[in-house]
Amino acid sequence: MTVVTNGLKQAGSFFGLVVDVAKAVPKRPFQLKEFIQQAWFVASVTIVPTALVSIPFGAVIALQLGTLTRQLGAQSFTGAASVLAVVREASPLVTALLVAGAGGSAICADLGSRKIREEIDAMEVLGISPIQRLVVPRVLATMLVAALLNGLVSVVGVAGGYVFNVMVQGGTPGAYLASFTALAQIADLVTSEIKALLFGAIAALVASYKGLTAGGGPKGVGDAVNQAVVITFMFLFVVNFVISAVYFQVVPQKI
Repeated sequence: MTVVTNGLKQAGSFFGLVVDVAKAVPKRPFQLKEFIQQAWFVASVTIVPTALVSIPFGAVIALQLGTLTRQLGAQSFTGAASVLAVVREASPLVTALLVAGAGGSAICADLGSRKIREEIDAMEVLGISPIQRLVVPRVLATMLVAALLNGLVSVVGVAGGYVFNVMVQGGTPGAYLASFTALAQIADLVTSEIKALLFGAIAALVASYKGLTAGGGPKGVGDAVNQAVVITFMFLFVVNFVISAVYFQVVPQKI
Protein backbone atom coordinates (compact mmCIF):
# COMPACT_ATOMS: atom_id res chain seq x y z
CA MET A 1 0.00 0.00 0.00
CA THR A 2 2.88 2.32 0.82
CA VAL A 3 4.41 1.72 -2.60
CA VAL A 4 1.14 2.60 -4.34
CA THR A 5 0.76 5.73 -2.22
CA ASN A 6 4.31 6.87 -2.97
CA GLY A 7 3.79 6.17 -6.67
CA LEU A 8 0.61 8.23 -6.76
CA LYS A 9 2.31 11.02 -4.83
CA GLN A 10 5.22 11.13 -7.27
CA ALA A 11 2.85 11.03 -10.26
CA GLY A 12 0.91 13.97 -8.81
CA SER A 13 4.12 15.91 -8.15
CA PHE A 14 5.33 15.25 -11.70
CA PHE A 15 2.11 16.46 -13.31
CA GLY A 16 2.22 19.46 -10.98
CA LEU A 17 5.64 20.25 -12.42
CA VAL A 18 4.25 19.87 -15.96
CA VAL A 19 1.51 22.41 -15.15
CA ASP A 20 4.01 24.81 -13.59
CA VAL A 21 6.26 24.59 -16.66
CA ALA A 22 3.30 25.22 -18.99
CA LYS A 23 2.37 28.31 -16.93
CA ALA A 24 5.97 29.57 -16.89
CA VAL A 25 6.57 29.29 -20.65
CA PRO A 26 4.83 32.57 -21.62
CA LYS A 27 6.25 34.51 -18.65
CA ARG A 28 8.90 37.13 -19.20
CA PRO A 29 11.80 37.62 -19.14
CA PHE A 30 12.60 34.57 -21.23
CA GLN A 31 16.01 33.08 -20.49
CA LEU A 32 17.31 33.24 -24.06
CA LYS A 33 20.98 32.76 -23.16
CA GLU A 34 20.20 29.66 -21.10
CA PHE A 35 18.00 28.34 -23.91
CA ILE A 36 20.77 28.73 -26.51
CA GLN A 37 23.38 27.16 -24.23
CA GLN A 38 21.18 24.17 -23.43
CA ALA A 39 20.17 23.67 -27.07
CA TRP A 40 23.81 23.68 -28.13
CA PHE A 41 24.78 21.33 -25.30
CA VAL A 42 22.03 18.80 -26.03
CA ALA A 43 22.78 18.96 -29.76
CA SER A 44 26.53 18.52 -29.21
CA VAL A 45 26.09 15.32 -27.17
CA THR A 46 23.44 13.76 -29.41
CA ILE A 47 24.15 14.63 -33.06
CA VAL A 48 26.99 12.18 -33.68
CA PRO A 49 25.47 9.21 -31.79
CA THR A 50 22.10 9.81 -33.46
CA ALA A 51 23.62 9.87 -36.95
CA LEU A 52 25.69 6.74 -36.26
CA VAL A 53 22.71 4.83 -34.89
CA SER A 54 20.36 5.85 -37.71
CA ILE A 55 22.60 4.35 -40.42
CA PRO A 56 22.42 0.70 -39.23
CA PHE A 57 18.81 1.28 -38.20
CA GLY A 58 17.88 2.19 -41.78
CA ALA A 59 19.94 -0.71 -43.08
CA VAL A 60 18.16 -3.22 -40.82
CA ILE A 61 14.75 -1.92 -41.88
CA ALA A 62 15.76 -2.14 -45.54
CA LEU A 63 17.02 -5.70 -45.01
CA GLN A 64 13.80 -6.86 -43.34
CA LEU A 65 11.45 -5.11 -45.74
CA GLY A 66 13.54 -6.00 -48.80
CA THR A 67 13.35 -9.68 -47.93
CA LEU A 68 9.65 -9.49 -47.17
CA THR A 69 8.71 -7.59 -50.35
CA ARG A 70 10.79 -10.02 -52.44
CA GLN A 71 8.90 -12.96 -50.96
CA LEU A 72 5.59 -11.24 -51.73
CA GLY A 73 6.63 -10.29 -55.25
CA ALA A 74 6.42 -6.57 -54.51
CA GLN A 75 10.09 -5.62 -54.56
CA SER A 76 9.30 -2.31 -56.27
CA PHE A 77 7.63 -1.15 -53.03
CA THR A 78 10.75 -1.65 -50.90
CA GLY A 79 11.58 2.06 -51.01
CA ALA A 80 8.06 3.11 -50.07
CA ALA A 81 7.89 0.70 -47.14
CA SER A 82 11.36 1.69 -45.90
CA VAL A 83 10.58 5.40 -46.00
CA LEU A 84 7.30 4.82 -44.22
CA ALA A 85 8.92 2.76 -41.46
CA VAL A 86 11.82 5.15 -40.94
CA VAL A 87 9.90 8.42 -41.05
CA ARG A 88 6.77 7.37 -39.19
CA GLU A 89 8.15 5.18 -36.40
CA ALA A 90 11.91 4.64 -36.33
CA SER A 91 13.07 8.24 -36.64
CA PRO A 92 11.19 9.79 -33.67
CA LEU A 93 11.92 6.79 -31.45
CA VAL A 94 15.65 6.75 -32.19
CA THR A 95 15.77 10.51 -31.65
CA ALA A 96 13.87 10.31 -28.38
CA LEU A 97 15.92 7.43 -26.97
CA LEU A 98 19.21 9.18 -27.64
CA VAL A 99 17.96 12.58 -26.46
CA ALA A 100 16.67 10.97 -23.26
CA GLY A 101 19.79 8.86 -22.77
CA ALA A 102 22.35 11.59 -23.43
CA GLY A 103 20.63 14.97 -23.03
CA GLY A 104 18.08 13.93 -20.41
CA SER A 105 20.65 12.29 -18.15
CA ALA A 106 22.83 15.41 -18.35
CA ILE A 107 19.87 17.65 -17.45
CA CYS A 108 18.98 15.43 -14.51
CA ALA A 109 22.56 15.33 -13.26
CA ASP A 110 22.92 19.11 -13.56
CA LEU A 111 19.71 19.92 -11.69
CA GLY A 112 20.34 17.15 -9.16
CA SER A 113 23.79 18.50 -8.33
CA ARG A 114 22.30 21.98 -7.93
CA LYS A 115 19.67 20.52 -5.62
CA ILE A 116 22.09 18.75 -3.27
CA ARG A 117 24.29 21.88 -3.18
CA GLU A 118 21.15 23.77 -2.10
CA GLU A 119 21.37 26.14 -5.08
CA ILE A 120 17.69 25.51 -5.87
CA ASP A 121 16.69 26.42 -2.30
CA ALA A 122 18.84 29.56 -2.48
CA MET A 123 17.10 30.64 -5.70
CA GLU A 124 13.70 30.19 -4.10
CA VAL A 125 14.78 32.25 -1.06
CA LEU A 126 15.88 35.04 -3.41
CA GLY A 127 12.49 34.96 -5.13
CA ILE A 128 13.82 33.41 -8.37
CA SER A 129 11.67 30.67 -9.83
CA PRO A 130 13.80 27.58 -10.64
CA ILE A 131 11.06 26.47 -13.03
CA GLN A 132 11.25 29.63 -15.14
CA ARG A 133 14.99 30.11 -14.78
CA LEU A 134 16.24 26.54 -15.27
CA VAL A 135 13.52 24.09 -16.34
CA VAL A 136 11.68 26.02 -19.07
CA PRO A 137 14.82 26.77 -21.16
CA ARG A 138 15.88 23.13 -20.91
CA VAL A 139 12.48 21.78 -21.92
CA LEU A 140 12.17 24.11 -24.93
CA ALA A 141 15.78 23.48 -25.98
CA THR A 142 15.30 19.71 -25.84
CA MET A 143 12.10 19.97 -27.89
CA LEU A 144 13.86 22.05 -30.55
CA VAL A 145 16.86 19.71 -30.76
CA ALA A 146 14.61 16.64 -30.88
CA ALA A 147 12.63 18.07 -33.81
CA LEU A 148 15.82 18.91 -35.72
CA LEU A 149 17.44 15.56 -34.96
CA ASN A 150 14.30 13.82 -36.15
CA GLY A 151 14.82 15.31 -39.60
CA LEU A 152 18.48 14.24 -39.52
CA VAL A 153 17.58 10.67 -38.57
CA SER A 154 14.96 10.51 -41.32
CA VAL A 155 17.42 11.62 -44.00
CA VAL A 156 20.32 9.45 -42.79
CA GLY A 157 18.08 6.43 -42.17
CA VAL A 158 16.48 6.59 -45.61
CA ALA A 159 19.89 7.11 -47.24
CA GLY A 160 21.34 4.15 -45.32
CA GLY A 161 18.42 1.98 -46.37
CA TYR A 162 18.87 3.05 -49.99
CA VAL A 163 22.58 2.21 -50.03
CA PHE A 164 22.01 -1.13 -48.34
CA ASN A 165 19.11 -2.08 -50.61
CA VAL A 166 20.88 -1.13 -53.83
CA MET A 167 24.42 -2.33 -53.05
CA VAL A 168 23.78 -5.36 -50.86
CA GLN A 169 20.38 -6.66 -51.90
CA GLY A 170 20.71 -5.78 -55.58
CA GLY A 171 17.68 -3.52 -55.67
CA THR A 172 16.96 -1.09 -58.50
CA PRO A 173 17.87 2.53 -57.63
CA GLY A 174 15.15 3.98 -59.85
CA ALA A 175 12.42 1.78 -58.41
CA TYR A 176 13.53 2.53 -54.85
CA LEU A 177 13.39 6.29 -55.39
CA ALA A 178 10.25 6.26 -57.54
CA SER A 179 8.23 4.41 -54.91
CA PHE A 180 8.91 6.95 -52.14
CA THR A 181 5.49 8.56 -52.44
CA ALA A 182 3.56 5.35 -53.07
CA LEU A 183 2.68 4.87 -49.41
CA ALA A 184 4.14 7.82 -47.52
CA GLN A 185 2.45 11.23 -47.34
CA ILE A 186 3.06 14.65 -45.80
CA ALA A 187 0.95 13.72 -42.78
CA ASP A 188 3.52 11.05 -41.90
CA LEU A 189 6.30 13.64 -41.70
CA VAL A 190 4.13 16.04 -39.69
CA THR A 191 3.20 13.28 -37.26
CA SER A 192 6.85 12.30 -36.94
CA GLU A 193 7.81 15.88 -36.02
CA ILE A 194 4.95 16.10 -33.51
CA LYS A 195 6.16 12.86 -31.93
CA ALA A 196 9.72 14.22 -31.74
CA LEU A 197 8.52 17.42 -30.04
CA LEU A 198 6.46 15.49 -27.50
CA PHE A 199 9.22 12.97 -26.86
CA GLY A 200 11.73 15.77 -26.32
CA ALA A 201 9.37 17.49 -23.88
CA ILE A 202 8.79 14.25 -21.97
CA ALA A 203 12.52 13.52 -21.72
CA ALA A 204 13.30 17.00 -20.40
CA LEU A 205 10.34 17.10 -17.99
CA VAL A 206 11.10 13.71 -16.46
CA ALA A 207 14.80 14.56 -16.17
CA SER A 208 14.00 17.92 -14.59
CA TYR A 209 11.57 16.39 -12.11
CA LYS A 210 13.99 13.69 -10.99
CA GLY A 211 16.79 16.23 -10.75
CA LEU A 212 14.78 18.71 -8.68
CA THR A 213 13.64 15.96 -6.30
CA ALA A 214 17.05 14.27 -5.94
CA GLY A 215 18.43 13.79 -2.47
CA GLY A 216 20.95 11.76 -0.53
CA GLY A 217 24.13 13.25 -1.92
CA PRO A 218 25.99 12.15 -5.07
CA LYS A 219 24.58 8.63 -4.85
CA GLY A 220 21.06 10.06 -4.85
CA VAL A 221 21.85 12.06 -8.00
CA GLY A 222 23.15 8.94 -9.73
CA ASP A 223 20.03 7.02 -8.77
CA ALA A 224 17.87 9.89 -10.02
CA VAL A 225 19.63 9.85 -13.41
CA ASN A 226 19.07 6.11 -13.80
CA GLN A 227 15.41 6.43 -12.79
CA ALA A 228 14.89 9.35 -15.17
CA VAL A 229 16.19 7.40 -18.17
CA VAL A 230 14.11 4.29 -17.38
CA ILE A 231 10.90 6.26 -16.70
CA THR A 232 11.38 8.29 -19.87
CA PHE A 233 11.76 5.16 -21.99
CA MET A 234 8.53 3.74 -20.53
CA PHE A 235 6.69 7.00 -21.18
CA LEU A 236 7.97 7.18 -24.75
CA PHE A 237 6.67 3.79 -25.82
CA VAL A 238 3.25 4.41 -24.26
CA VAL A 239 2.91 7.85 -25.84
CA ASN A 240 4.15 6.52 -29.19
CA PHE A 241 1.46 3.83 -29.16
CA VAL A 242 -1.27 6.37 -28.32
CA ILE A 243 -0.19 8.82 -31.04
CA SER A 244 0.08 6.06 -33.65
CA ALA A 245 -3.37 4.72 -32.73
CA VAL A 246 -4.92 8.19 -33.02
CA TYR A 247 -3.07 8.82 -36.30
CA PHE A 248 -4.45 5.69 -37.96
CA GLN A 249 -7.97 6.62 -36.87
CA VAL A 250 -7.79 10.24 -38.03
CA VAL A 251 -5.58 10.28 -41.15
CA PRO A 252 -6.78 8.25 -44.18
CA GLN A 253 -4.10 5.90 -45.45
CA LYS A 254 -3.00 5.43 -49.04
CA ILE A 255 -4.13 2.17 -50.64
